[in-house]
Amino acid sequence: MRCLCLLNIRTDINAGSDGTESPILEETESANSEKPKLVKYGELVILGYNGFLPQGDRGRRRSKFVFCKRQVANGVKRLRHYVVRTPHSTQAILDATQHSISYTLSRNHAVIVEYTNDEDTDMFQIGRSSEAPIDFVVMDTIAGDKTGDTRVNQSTISRFACRILCDRNNPKIARIYAAGFDTSRNIFLGEKSLKWQENGREIDGCTTNGVLIMHPGGSFYGGEAKYGCWLETSVGGGIFSLRESRSAQQRGQVVEEVTNVLQDGTLIDLCGATLLWRSAEGLSKTPNKRDLEREVDEINAGRPQCPVGLNTLVIPRRVSPNENQQQPYVYLNCGHVQGLHDWGQDRDTGSRKCPICLEVGPVVKVFMGLEPAFYVDSGSPSFAFNPCGHMATEKTVKYWANVPIPHGTNGFHAVCPFCASPLLGSPGYVKLIFQDNVD
Repeated sequence: MRCLCLLNIRTDINAGSDGTESPILEETESANSEKPKLVKYGELVILGYNGFLPQGDRGRRRSKFVFCKRQVANGVKRLRHYVVRTPHSTQAILDATQHSISYTLSRNHAVIVEYTNDEDTDMFQIGRSSEAPIDFVVMDTIAGDKTGDTRVNQSTISRFACRILCDRNNPKIARIYAAGFDTSRNIFLGEKSLKWQENGREIDGCTTNGVLIMHPGGSFYGGEAKYGCWLETSVGGGIFSLRESRSAQQRGQVVEEVTNVLQDGTLIDLCGATLLWRSAEGLSKTPNKRDLEREVDEINAGRPQCPVGLNTLVIPRRVSPNENQQQPYVYLNCGHVQGLHDWGQDRDTGSRKCPICLEVGPVVKVFMGLEPAFYVDSGSPSFAFNPCGHMATEKTVKYWANVPIPHGTNGFHAVCPFCASPLLGSPGYVKLIFQDNVD
C-alpha cells in the first residue's frame, strides 16, 4: 500500500496573514517520509460541499483549510489603547507594520488599540477577500447540487470576517475573534458599528452581521453529540447571546461560562457560509475518505437490485449529470432503493408510487457523503437526507438533522452538510432499504 503524505505545502509570502507563509496542505502521494512532521491544529470545513468545490479546490479558495504550525509565529496580542481625535492620521493607523484596531465613537473621537507580536500564537484569517492577509477565502454557499451559476448578487460575508489564533505551545487551543486585519494591518469599526466600553472593561465591538459560533454538547465524535446554543463572538473574543436580528445595534447579554476556544465540532457562521472546526485529535478518530469509499464498495458488493428492472444498482462516489441505469434512487417517504423506471409515475406532480409498499412520494438519486469531517461516528451509511439523497451513518444523519443552521437575518433551519440543502419534512431523513442487501 502506498503511503499518503501531507506534503505539498504552499509558502507563497503573499498568501499568509501579514506576509508570512500560509500552509495550505494537499493530500499527495509521496514515498518521501523523511521530512519533519507538521504540527496540525485542525481543519475548517465549509458546510455544503462534499469534499471539494464544484470548480475544484485552488489555492486559498477551497472547501476546507488545514491549520498547521507556521515556521515563524505571526500571532498578535493586545498591547495598549488610547484616545485620539483624528484616527485616520494616527501613527498606528498609518504604520503598515503595526497591527491596530480603531473604534470610532464620533467624528473626532476614537479609541485606538495597538497590538504587538506574539511569539506563542499563529494567526489565520478567514474572509471573502482574496487579498494577501486572508488565508482561507470563503464565498457564499449556494444550497443544492451547484451545477449551474453559483454566484450571488450581493455577498453578506465580510471581506475580513474573522481570525483564529492557535497556541504554538498547546496545539489543542485555538481561539476565534470577529473581524480580521486588512492589508494595512488595521481593523476599523466605524461610527455606526456596534461597540461598547462599560464597567471599566476594555473597549470591544461586533462586526455588522456578526460572527456566530456553536459549541457541541459533549464529544462531537462518538455518536452521542448534541447540538449546542448559537452565540456571538466579538472583536475582542468575548461571548454574547444573539442579537434580536443579525445586524441589530444592541448586543446580546454577556455569557461568562462560554469561551471563544474552539472545540472539536464547533460551528462558525459568517452570515452566508457556515464552517465546521475539527480538531486534529478529533479528526484522528474520524473515518477518512478511503474508509467511506470502502463502505460504499461493501454495499455495492452486495449487488443490490432494482425490483422493477432487475438490474444491479451501483452507488457512485461522485455526482454525475448523466443518467445511468445503475444509479440508485430512494423513495423519500418509505426508504426503498430502486433503479430508474417509469412504474407508478405521476407525470403531473413528478411523484411516484413505490412498487414494493405502494407509498406515493418523491424520488431522488442516492449519493455517498464523502466529506469525512461531517461524520460523528463510523459504520455503514444506512440513512439519507431528505430531499437531496446524500447517504451517511445513522448517527451522523440524525445529528445534522437536529442542528439549526443560521439562515437570513434571524432564521434557522437544518441542512444537509454535504450540499447545504434545507431538510424537508420531519424528521428530514429516511432509512435506506436495499433489495438483496437488507440488514
